[in-house]
Amino acid sequence: MRILLVEDNEELAGLTASQLGAAGFSVDLVAGVGDAISVLDTRSYSVVILDLGLPDGDGLKVLRHVRTRRQGVPVLILSARGAMEERVKGLELGADDYLVKPFAFEELKARIAALLRRPGALLGMQLTLANLVFDTEARSASVDGAALRLSAREMQLLELLLRRQDKVVPKASVENELFGLDDEFESNAVEVYVHRLRKRLLDGRAAVTIHTVRGVGYMLAAAS
Repeated sequence: MRILLVEDNEELAGLTASQLGAAGFSVDLVAGVGDAISVLDTRSYSVVILDLGLPDGDGLKVLRHVRTRRQGVPVLILSARGAMEERVKGLELGADDYLVKPFAFEELKARIAALLRRPGALLGMQLTLANLVFDTEARSASVDGAALRLSAREMQLLELLLRRQDKVVPKASVENELFGLDDEFESNAVEVYVHRLRKRLLDGRAAVTIHTVRGVGYMLAAAS
């Protein structure tokens, strides 16, 4: 699951991104209102963590932009503005949660998990197809109860395909999920990860197939 962190304090941003990465999230980092809006108009995220005091404007402008465009991504404000009026304003404008700096990372992680457990969200459920099971919270996959050994990106790819099983996932959506803003990757990188995941599933005797729809993308379905 990919998170957008909007934070201009380089030290705090780097530390938070590192801790989120260790917790199993992929993180894109931007430092201003303009960059945040531009990225949100072109990429999809599971959660946005939003500072308010940004160098090119108020972070609430990002929140307004997201809600005006009816983007349903959960937004967690992470700000030094701790007055009740500020917190109420942020929530009334559409933030899903509000955490005041300084903060404990364990609390931030718990709040993110709570947002992702909401009905229709990304955590707290098992994804299944044939004899394949993916635990969204434990970040683990198994076939007939036997664990599948997958890399982080193979796990991301499997989750994406399972969430849209029997539907074609465009290649651009796969790239968006697997690679961050600053990642450099070859033009055939998606094909490489699809090939690796196919092999893992075959070796693990999963009764599923990843179909390639040429010129479009990929679809995961139960093996016929």
